[in-house]
Order: sequence, then C-alpha cells, then structure tokens
Amino acid sequence: MSSFHTSASNIRVDDGHILRARLRNGNGEEVDSELDLNSCIGNSGGRFSWGSRTFAIVDFDLDDDHSLTLSRLTDFSDSAENIYFSVEGDAQVPILRARLRGPDDQTFDADINLGERIGNDNGNLNFCKPFTADAAQPFLGMCD
Repeated sequence: MSSFHTSASNIRVDDGHILRARLRNGNGEEVDSELDLNSCIGNSGGRFSWGSRTFAIVDFDLDDDHSLTLSRLTDFSDSAENIYFSVEGDAQVPILRARLRGPDDQTFDADINLGERIGNDNGNLNFCKPFTADAAQPFLGMCD
C-alpha cells in the first residue's frame, strides 16, 4: 500500500475531520473515497497523535504522591480550532494544521503529515496501523 497522496486528486478535508480524495484503484480507475480522521488521529496534550482512543499510547505522569495520572486522548476535532488542510512543497505533502487544546485549556499550534500513515488501498483511503513488538514498546511500523 502506498501513501494516498501519490495517487490522488481533489484532496480536501471537509467539516474539519473528513478526508476526501479521488484515488486510483488497481484497475487505474479514479474513485471517490473518504476517511473520518477522528478514527485515526487524536489530540494528546495539545499535539496530534496517531491512533484512536481505542489503541493509541497516551502520555502519563507520576504525581508527587506516586499516583498515576493518564492524559486523556480525544478526537482531535472535538478540541481543535482553526483546522486547515493544505498540500505543501514540491513533494506535495498533505499537511493538516490546527490549534489544539491541551492542559489547562491552553492551545498549541500543531501539524501532522497525513501521508505518513494514510494509504491508498485499491482506491480506498486506509489508516495504516503501525505494529509493535509488544505492548510495552513504542510504535515501530510505517505504511509501506
């Protein structure tokens, strides 16, 4: 599977979180496809984070009293403003930008390269879930 943007046209983000594009399938035909970015991108502490709430690794802190406090991972669009999508540079990289709410309701400028983990699977936009060696290891995989 290849990064979606290399075989796509009319790439856009609607409603702040719906990625839409015309993709070439295995037969060379162009087909419309869409992907809800909330299903694969979260907001962790004011930063974009790959993965939905169901499998993403979240940040954690050990408090002074030795209790564990996990930061909540949320759909990015629920805590974002000024969401902006553009295809940038000579390589035509698909970048999503936003101001994301973080701790204490501070907002942070954030961006994410959608081409890193979103692929074209025979004309369908598809989130490429990275693999891990085991649950304790960080994400190791990439789309290709």
